[in-house]
Amino acid sequence: MDLKEQTIASLKKYETRDEFSYLPALPKASVLIPLLVKDGQLQVLLNVRSLNLKVHAGEVCFPGGKSESSDRNEIDTALREAEEEIGLPPNRVEVVCKLFPVLNKNGLLITPVVAFIEESFKASPNPHEVSEVFTLPLEFFTKEADHSCYPVPGAFGSTHSFIYTDPSTGNIHQIWGLTASLAIIVAVFALRKKPEFEIGLNLKDPVSQFKDVLNQRLSKL
Repeated sequence: MDLKEQTIASLKKYETRDEFSYLPALPKASVLIPLLVKDGQLQVLLNVRSLNLKVHAGEVCFPGGKSESSDRNEIDTALREAEEEIGLPPNRVEVVCKLFPVLNKNGLLITPVVAFIEESFKASPNPHEVSEVFTLPLEFFTKEADHSCYPVPGAFGSTHSFIYTDPSTGNIHQIWGLTASLAIIVAVFALRKKPEFEIGLNLKDPVSQFKDVLNQRLSKL
């Protein structure tokens, strides 16, 4: 198998289907985690939120947002938001899987949708929402060199942060919080390797672990 096929096979092991059908009706959102193969390595695409936004202005994130009544499911939400934010047509996205949903501090249930996009894709950022789009090696999120961790509880335990300097632009980005945690999780699953730092993830049964975490957070609502 080539790199893309290997990655898809690895990620499919963690696909969620009906494991979370018991969840109560909560406000929902989805994020798209777009992977691509470039120069023989896995890369991941990220947005920088517009400085004009009222919430999380200037922060790095994955394409995504809240679900709308017209969305059939979580995947629809992720694809619609990606098209609205960066001009990514749904027919140029190869969805791989949904991962376990995450409850953020505001009570929003967020479903990560992992997909492959073409290396040739050129983003057309919506300036009202996105100021920049960039890609970086997925392996970056397994390295200690540019990583730090804060004892501030997040969706996956402690809060992780990375500092990335884009070699093509010289721009320096902080990738932290939920975005960093999701990137770490996808890197671990896709690359089949532990990061150089501790994340407290049970790699033998991560879905059960995140069910427990989610149920604990739900019990506090």
